[in-house]
Amino acid sequence: MSEQHDTYVVGDEQDLYVKRKKVFSKKVSGRFNNLRVLSVWLLLGLYYGLPWISWNGQQAVLFDLPARKFHLFGLTFFPQDFIFLTLLLIIAAMALFFFTTVAGRLWCGYACPQTVWTEVFIWMERLAEGDRNKQLKLDKQPWNFEKIRKRLFKHSLWIVFALFTGYTFVGYFTPITELTDKILTLSTGPWETFWVLFYSFATWGNAGMLREQVCIYMCPYARFQSSMFDKDTLIIAYDEQRGEQRGPRKKDMPKEEYEAKGLGDCIDCMQCVHVCPTGIDIRDGLQYECIACAACIDACDEVMDKMGYEPGLIRYTTENRDNGKEVKLIRGKTIGYGSILILISLIFVLSVWLRTPLELDIIKDRNRLYLTTAEGFIENIYNLRIVNKDQQAHTYAIDITGHSELVYQGPETITVAAGAVITVPVRVSIDPFNLTGTTEKLNVRLQSVDDESIAINQGTNFIGPVQRR
Repeated sequence: MSEQHDTYVVGDEQDLYVKRKKVFSKKVSGRFNNLRVLSVWLLLGLYYGLPWISWNGQQAVLFDLPARKFHLFGLTFFPQDFIFLTLLLIIAAMALFFFTTVAGRLWCGYACPQTVWTEVFIWMERLAEGDRNKQLKLDKQPWNFEKIRKRLFKHSLWIVFALFTGYTFVGYFTPITELTDKILTLSTGPWETFWVLFYSFATWGNAGMLREQVCIYMCPYARFQSSMFDKDTLIIAYDEQRGEQRGPRKKDMPKEEYEAKGLGDCIDCMQCVHVCPTGIDIRDGLQYECIACAACIDACDEVMDKMGYEPGLIRYTTENRDNGKEVKLIRGKTIGYGSILILISLIFVLSVWLRTPLELDIIKDRNRLYLTTAEGFIENIYNLRIVNKDQQAHTYAIDITGHSELVYQGPETITVAAGAVITVPVRVSIDPFNLTGTTEKLNVRLQSVDDESIAINQGTNFIGPVQRR
């Protein structure tokens, strides 16, 4: 009986953890790069500008955690309005699914915060160290005064920008003007200081140091995006039939001559690889590392133009289009995701539009179910917790009904400041001879005196002794 032995070939061994190969992306120009730059400016302008916008004398977007209030362009939300956040998250998820099914990783290439901030950090790196070739040369040379000077300049730019980013982030939770005064006077609290530094460090680390590693190894979206792709999803692809075989040639070589040598349109200049922010070769096929930024399309089209060839060797396309089939925009996935997206969006808009800027919670005294007054009446004590969600103060009339013989003891009207929460204790008494059972249904109504459209009704129980007949 022969024995089987496992054979290990040294040349076939692979490490589980491969040392990172630095990616130095080359500067590129073109229509897709212009769109990406425009997107960066718009999104960063929105992020850094929103905290400085005022609305009715108040910061337009402010998440006031200590007060448990969330201000958004004249609307005030409270923790009880968590349903709106849930709807927003569902809308964001459905929008991501829908646009991924239609246009692939459009979010990753143009709008993802990692992509946006990495672009800015790459711009600052080029300002300090030059373009790709100079960065490669600087990285390989030994440490000297020039290398230290450029690296210090680069990291100084990164740190200042990261600190400004962290400061702006905290400005969404602490009023930005108040935060600015605290920073200038070095009087920020421990939590404000922590979050400014923490978010600054996260920005510097993710956008400056990790970069493509966040997209490749840390982002879960890259792992499950393929489940939303189909044969009609827009992807970036290399036209292998047209481009192969690759090879250099003279610029003025006629098409017939290089085709006779078995060459395709790809001159193997590697520009598509040099401009890629994740360092992949798009000619190897669709890869999960590709963030669909289209930098390779701009680089390849520029080379094709210089060679006098037709652009589009690398292009946005679909699998069906490459196979000569009709591309279908309206299909099962797009209908499903689109329908859910529209439905949830309508529910959200209508919910916000029809939302009453008033909330009432009736909290019954838990110490005793009821009291018997000196007059022999049965008395219940309630605390009315009133939340004014409007941006202006309102005076509300309090009306309690449900029993013809009830006696109400409490304020007839109450004024609540904008965005304020107050608790009003009230008493309700009923002659026990007029009680028909152990409990009676009551209705508490709050009606704004200055705005008839603002009103709310809330039911509660009046509890009395067990009736013995």
